[in-house]
Amino acid sequence: MTNYDQLVHLLATRSAKYGQFTLASGVQSNLYIDARITTMSPEGIALIGPLALEALQQSSWNPDSVGGLTLGADPISYSIAYASASTKSPLRAFTVRKQIKTHGTGKLIEGPFDPTDRVAIVEDVITTGSSALQAIHTVAAAGATITGVIALIDREEGGRLKIEDAGYPVITLVTATQIIANMKLS
Repeated sequence: MTNYDQLVHLLATRSAKYGQFTLASGVQSNLYIDARITTMSPEGIALIGPLALEALQQSSWNPDSVGGLTLGADPISYSIAYASASTKSPLRAFTVRKQIKTHGTGKLIEGPFDPTDRVAIVEDVITTGSSALQAIHTVAAAGATITGVIALIDREEGGRLKIEDAGYPVITLVTATQIIANMKLS
């Protein structure tokens, strides 16, 4: 089984569930994908970082850093940064807060973010695209150049198109269709 197949299997067997769920977007769904069950596990981190880094290296984006809206993007961003540590172009990871911090420095973007960076926005699960677009808006307002969005999972419910229509290319590692197919096999 390839690393990619292992990742799809983990997402299908650990992160995906059937039932009645209200998603973060407010949409009702009979499929819930809690990517964090996989992205925060040792096996998930070991698989996601190198696979996402490879996808970024195959793109023409050449980002300096990766990050997205907390909490979903955080473990993915960190695993990509870790996987890049021994390459010629290591990537820094950052976190975009949902609200401005009311204490300390009052930052909205945490970590070694540089406003001159070329940034790949990270998303765990694209449904409507709103979280990625919120991160894009925040990071662009801070001065960075957005090269695109890399997502672990595309639920294939229109979010990817919404991001692309806003002018940002999207790379997704796994689709909901692939996860569902592997749930049936599991």
